[in-house]
Amino acid sequence: MADVTTPAHVQNRRTPRTWAVVLAACVGQFLVVLDVSVVNVALPSMRSDLGLSAAQLQWVLNAYAIAFAGFMLLGGRAADLYGRKRMFLVGLGLFTAASLAGGFAQEGWQLLAARAAQGLGAAVLSPATLTILTAAVPEGHARTKAIGTWMAVGAGGGAAGGMVGGVLTDVLNWRWVLLINVPFGVLVLIGGAAWLAESRARERHRIDLLGAVLVTAGLAAVAYGIVQTEQEGWAAPATLVPLLGGLALLALFVLVEARTAAPLMPLRVLGTRAVAAANVAMIVMGSATFSMWYFMTVYAQSVLGYTPMQAGFALLPTSLAVVLGSTFAPRMMARVGAKNLVLIGLAVTAAGFGWQSTMGADGSYFTSICGPGVLMMAGAGFASTPLASLATSGAAPGDAGLVSGLVNTSRTMGGALGLAVLSTVAAARTGGGTGAEDLTAGFALAFRTAGSVLLGGLLMMTLWLPRHRSPRSGTPSVSGASSPSRTSSPSGTSSASDMSRTSGD
Repeated sequence: MADVTTPAHVQNRRTPRTWAVVLAACVGQFLVVLDVSVVNVALPSMRSDLGLSAAQLQWVLNAYAIAFAGFMLLGGRAADLYGRKRMFLVGLGLFTAASLAGGFAQEGWQLLAARAAQGLGAAVLSPATLTILTAAVPEGHARTKAIGTWMAVGAGGGAAGGMVGGVLTDVLNWRWVLLINVPFGVLVLIGGAAWLAESRARERHRIDLLGAVLVTAGLAAVAYGIVQTEQEGWAAPATLVPLLGGLALLALFVLVEARTAAPLMPLRVLGTRAVAAANVAMIVMGSATFSMWYFMTVYAQSVLGYTPMQAGFALLPTSLAVVLGSTFAPRMMARVGAKNLVLIGLAVTAAGFGWQSTMGADGSYFTSICGPGVLMMAGAGFASTPLASLATSGAAPGDAGLVSGLVNTSRTMGGALGLAVLSTVAAARTGGGTGAEDLTAGFALAFRTAGSVLLGGLLMMTLWLPRHRSPRSGTPSVSGASSPSRTSSPSGTSSASDMSRTSGD
């Protein structure tokens, strides 16, 4: 296991400004999570201003998600090898510069390129935020409190995204959902350069850049090929070339990971039943829930006639539901067990998608947005924490950080591919129509399809997920879960869900 050391004089000099380290880490994580959701309510405005097609519009989300997930494990490894402070500043600098470029984009491709660069910056920044925080705060109550703050800020970023995006789009314009990152990013860059202390893993390993490029390019190509079926059909070269090319890149990724000395994702971890099953479940969950925000936002504005601000506030209860679901999950898990809570969460989420699929062009707020949205996201919150618990409990102690990062990657990658598939399903049902009835019919079919996928996942997890939990999977200590030596795993990352169950217990 890699060892993280910090010279005594650095530790002493850093102690009086621990609050500044915690603040920098939390603001960095807030910006990363915020940008997953903040653009949702601005999508219709972006489309009309830049002349984006329906296919391009979903890539405003997917460009960020695929780059973020594809390079997240690499970002964690880079932080361990080249220094947490250095990678924090590099990631935040790239994220801030890309936000500025996206805010001033004049063409659709410029916006998509900026979003991909944002995702790459986030992939470098996010793993460094937690390792910087745990290295700065001593083990015990202080670290528990710091990690709880980090979690709450991250969850708050996701919950606040729709509201913040709606207010900025309505009061100013859509560009400010990206430009708002710039002043905060600059301030944290200055503070981080001045106050953060450097730390890195003592052991040095080769970084698996090839693996990260292959998995990112492969998933992007597959997603692009799926989207192309909407206009070209499944047999057209414009569809088959990216689809087959993407699958070939993913197969090459598996081959590289099996042969390289220091793989980005050691395939041996997937040989454990709990780890493999939990990651498949995360892919299924992500494929449905990530797409939900996209369809709900477009439905609220393009069908029900909400303004961006109204749409943002309308989706606020839905955002809070996932926070509350994640908060109560550790207590429920102690009563019913991790596997049972996963199954309950999947069932509740599927019920929410089924309810949402009854949406109409003249639907009311409660029956078409609030009620089903709360059900969908509460179920997702219930399921995510025990899935992370089962995955990490099934891994070897030295692989805990790697598995936590893999869970996050699976969820995000599943979301990107799910959005591509469900958007294609919706477009096929719409048949090119742009009226309220046509759009609603397409969205409803997408929700029915996602609900069916979730029910399939429920059946699969009933048979596949192990019921037994080892003692350390229930309530690990914060010091054990997040000490520097634990976080300096090959991935260098820890999932928010993993931290959630720690502080929640």
